Amino acid sequence: MKKPVTAENASALIDERIEELADWRGKTLARVRKLIHDADPAVVEEWKWMGTPVFSHDGIICTGETYKGVVKLTFAKGAALEDPKGLFNSSLDGNVRRAIDIREGEKIDEAALKALVRAAWRARARRSRRQRRSRNERPASGGRPAGRPPLAARAGMTALPGRKCRWL
Repeated sequence: MKKPVTAENASALIDERIEELADWRGKTLARVRKLIHDADPAVVEEWKWMGTPVFSHDGIICTGETYKGVVKLTFAKGAALEDPKGLFNSSLDGNVRRAIDIREGEKIDEAALKALVRAAWRARARRSRRQRRSRNERPASGGRPAGRPPLAARAGMTALPGRKCRWL
């Protein structure tokens, strides 16, 4: 089993990726990385999927992939974000992701990118809070949520032939 990559190692691996590119893609990735950190100082760098830099805070904000002709920032929940400056220019037909393809020589609207990163983080934070709240919600009586039998009863119900169980 592979060992997980720590945040320090992930940052070092991203540094190595930037250095090994040694062209406009490395400079662009470094610039975008700095802008992401400026927008959200609490962002955590990760290294996933066999070599993809990932920027997270309460979940994945975006990835920073490099290809021969573009540096691609893919926002995991980008379809749910407002994009008033029209930065998203790739993966526009999907239901969840949106991406920004940056080609050689293109200027980056720094303020718009920072605003997009902040919006992505806020959306992830809201979603995380809602999920935590829904998991922790209990009825006023302090028991299990109404309409659901105890876990032991649910487990036993699956063993009864011909019985439909709407809880599973």
